[in-house]
Amino acid sequence: MTKLKVLSLVGTRPEAIKMAPVIKALANDDRFQSIVCATGQHQEMLYQILDWFHIQPDHALNVMTANQPLAYLSGRILNGLQTVISFDKPDIVVVQGDTTTAFIGALAAFYNRVPVAHVEAGLRTFNLASPYPEEGNRQLIGRIAKWHFAPTDTAAGALAKEGITDGVYVTGNTVIDALLETTAMLKAAPRQPLSFIPEGTRIVLVTGHRRENYGEGFRQICLALKDLAQRYPDTAIVYPVHLNPNVKTVVHAELGDVKNIHLIRPLDYPDFVAAMQRAHLIITDSGGVQEEAPSLGKPVLVMRDTTERPEAVTAGTVRLVGAQRDSIVRSAIELLDTPAAYAAMARAVNPYGDGLATGRILNLLAGESAAGNTFHPRVAA
Repeated sequence: MTKLKVLSLVGTRPEAIKMAPVIKALANDDRFQSIVCATGQHQEMLYQILDWFHIQPDHALNVMTANQPLAYLSGRILNGLQTVISFDKPDIVVVQGDTTTAFIGALAAFYNRVPVAHVEAGLRTFNLASPYPEEGNRQLIGRIAKWHFAPTDTAAGALAKEGITDGVYVTGNTVIDALLETTAMLKAAPRQPLSFIPEGTRIVLVTGHRRENYGEGFRQICLALKDLAQRYPDTAIVYPVHLNPNVKTVVHAELGDVKNIHLIRPLDYPDFVAAMQRAHLIITDSGGVQEEAPSLGKPVLVMRDTTERPEAVTAGTVRLVGAQRDSIVRSAIELLDTPAAYAAMARAVNPYGDGLATGRILNLLAGESAAGNTFHPRVAA
C-alpha cells in the first residue's frame, strides 16, 4: 500500500502542543509517511514542547529574529517552506490553528497545489482586530484548506456562516489529547515547578502575550495585578513572562518589585500543566489555556474582549474581562472573596474534546468515512 506523505508544520509553543499528538500518531501509522517542519517562529519555547513529546523535526527553518515585522517573518517562512515542499513533495500539508506559520504554511501548500488539512478549524470572533492577526490568519486558511477539523459544533457552524461546508468534520480538539497524555505522565512522575511557594498558599497563575495588548493593554494588566497583590498579600501571583520584549520589558518594569508577584521564565509544558493543577485561579489572554484550564476544573478570567472559544464561556467556567484594570480586578475579587461564585466556575467542563481527536483526524485523512469519526461533547459534573 502506498503511504500518504504528510508534512506537518509547527512554529510556536501552542501549535506544537496541539500538533504533537497528530505528529506522533502519523509516525506510528502504516498509512502515512510523516515529515515534520519546525519554522522556529518561537524557537526556544517551541523546542521545549517537541522535546517533551519526543519529536525530532526533519526540517528547521529558524526564521525568527528580534522584533521582526510580520511581513518579514511571513516572507522568510514562505521561502523556507517552498524549499521544503519542493524537496519532499508531500501529498498533504497539515497546519494548526491561527499562527503566521499556519497561514503561510497553508499559502505555500496552495501555491504548490498540495491539499491542506487544518487542525482546529472554524474558531472565529468575526472581528479582524481581535485577536490580531490570528483572526485574519484563520479566516484565510479557511479559504484554502481541503479538510477542516473543527473542534466543536460551534466552530463548524462558524465555517458554515462563511459558506464552508465541504470537508468540515467535528473531531474535538487535539489539545485535550495532549493534556490527558501529559497529566497521565505527571501522575506517574510528578513535577513541582512552584516549589518556591509554601504549600497551602493560594496561587493566581497569570499568562499574557497577545499582540493586541501590547502597550496600554499590558500596562492595564500590570496595574490590575498590582492592585490584587496589594489587596491579597498572602496570595501568590505567579506570572511566567513571555520572552517577547514587548511583554517582558513592560511586565518587569511595572511588577518587578512587588513582593508577592513572582515573575518567572516561561514554564515548559509539563511544568505549566502542573502549575495549572496547583493554581486556584487563572488569568490569561491565551487561547489554549481557555481550553485546558476548564478541563482541570480551574476558573479562568480571559483578558480579551472577544473569544473564538465561546463554549466554556457558555458553560460558565470562563469569563471575558478584557485588558482593563477595573474589570480584571473586579472579577478576580469576586472569585477570591466569594466561595459560591468560585464554586460556580470551578467545574470540570470539557466541551472541547475527549482525547480521541487525533485518531479521528488520521482516519479522515486516510479517506475513511466520517461515520464514527465525529466528536460529541460530554460535560463532566
